Amino acid sequence: MKYIIEHMDPELWEWSQIEYRHISESVGKESLIITNIMQKDLAKVNKFSDAKAESVSKLGFKRVCILDPEAEKTLAPSDRNVFDYLVFGGILGNDPPEARTRELVVTGAERRNLGNEQFSTDNAVMVAKKIIDGTPLEKLRFMHDLTIEMDDGEEIILPFKYLLVEGKPFVAQEIIEYVKKHGF
Repeated sequence: MKYIIEHMDPELWEWSQIEYRHISESVGKESLIITNIMQKDLAKVNKFSDAKAESVSKLGFKRVCILDPEAEKTLAPSDRNVFDYLVFGGILGNDPPEARTRELVVTGAERRNLGNEQFSTDNAVMVAKKIIDGTPLEKLRFMHDLTIEMDDGEEIILPFKYLLVEGKPFVAQEIIEYVKKHGF
């Protein structure tokens, strides 16, 4: 299975780069394609993915599934026999979600959801990987609203749904450090 992130933000933010690296660590550089990257940013993401300036809609891939929270069907383990590519919108998420994934159009693609709640991009990919590897969505465990304790006694809550792996939220330590340094 190949995992495609269609970068949909106007810039390649540091936050996005951290999530994309985390995805690469999870699925492997050879399985990660990041599309719609500005020419000036290709080298930044090519270190950990197959980066392309073109949109996924122009690459002619077949057997494509777009992961979309508004899709009627939920991704299932049996879909590993239906699709070769899973496409995610790489979006620095807003709360509430803006449903920008519906902007993704790939000729012949089908759509599936991972439930109707918003994940960070790296969590969406990891949840899809777990499902494709054989674990149905309803067997996965999640938490909501990751709380990050700040040094000054304050806390920042990331309002997304997080996969629990061995009882801990699936999040890059680098994201925690980024939030502590820059906020959210």
